[in-house]
Amino acid sequence: MQDHRTETILVVDDSEINRAVLANIFSPFYHIEEAENGQEAMDKLLTRQDSGICAVLLDVIMPVMDGMEVLRRMQALGWMERIPVFLITADAEDRTLREAYALGVMDVIAKPVVPFVVQRRIESVIELFRARKSLRCQIEQQQTEIFQQAQQIIQLNMGMIEALSTAIEFRSGESGGHVRRIHDITHHMLTCTELGEGLTAEEITQISLAAIMHDVGKIAIPDAILNKPGKLTPEEFEVMKSHTVQGGLLLQRIPQMRDHAAFAYAYDIARHHHERWDGRGYPDGLKGDEISIWAQIVSIADVYDALVSKRVYKDAYAPETALKMIREGACGAFNPRLLRCFFGAAAQLQKIYAGGAPT
Repeated sequence: MQDHRTETILVVDDSEINRAVLANIFSPFYHIEEAENGQEAMDKLLTRQDSGICAVLLDVIMPVMDGMEVLRRMQALGWMERIPVFLITADAEDRTLREAYALGVMDVIAKPVVPFVVQRRIESVIELFRARKSLRCQIEQQQTEIFQQAQQIIQLNMGMIEALSTAIEFRSGESGGHVRRIHDITHHMLTCTELGEGLTAEEITQISLAAIMHDVGKIAIPDAILNKPGKLTPEEFEVMKSHTVQGGLLLQRIPQMRDHAAFAYAYDIARHHHERWDGRGYPDGLKGDEISIWAQIVSIADVYDALVSKRVYKDAYAPETALKMIREGACGAFNPRLLRCFFGAAAQLQKIYAGGAPT
């Protein structure tokens, strides 16, 4: 046998002679700890949190706490799957054996023990558990590596999406910070207000990512219209409005995007972030709760950011002025519940524009 004295075998028996016999068999290869009753054994296991103990050799009939109660407590703590336990007993009643095996005992060895037999039987199981633990560690390491790789892919996908969306914003003469602010506002509104009720953290993450792509359809709008400093003609405005439909079509044409968890949100937001609560928006004339809450949030975030930011056709408004314009309906009709939540979060959202993050 190899030297495994960094591992511990716990011998539990009220007979000092029995403990000495078992210790003598395994002490050349393992560190040995002893307990003279079940309570002392549990104290040792709890103190060590089962760390480093590779096997428990357990008598059944003992004072204070018997071996069967030790098994029940170890099973309740989930330790039986990690530590092989062997009953070494003269009490081999059928009822005892059935319960012991039901609780997860690996083997029952009758007293008096035959040294080479008990050594071989116990060492074989310890080796099996050792190999299983090694395999489990390898699997956990591989799972960690796979998770890290998946996170890198997610970050890469997010980076590509942000790069595309930011490039479109630059093309329209806006700062690349616009898409990031829309993301942050959307995330805050869904995380910190009642508007996100019923959504999981993962769903909120995907919706916030989808919000970045709200204006992706502007890639199809001619520069002369996209960057016109003055008011658009009715014909030009119709072309501009088409960026909602074009955005949805563009997202549908990207195979990798269709497989992305954010796709359904991205398509909905790109197509419907210019719908209005009163039904006078575009392109589908949706009204009230026909408009998803995430499209509504991106709509008000887009309006607010446009007001407080300098654009080719206007100077930036002060935050107070922008909120007043939204409240008075100068920028379209919004869900009253959405307005209440947005105004309630306005002070926190302003931290986004100060270079921080809302709390």
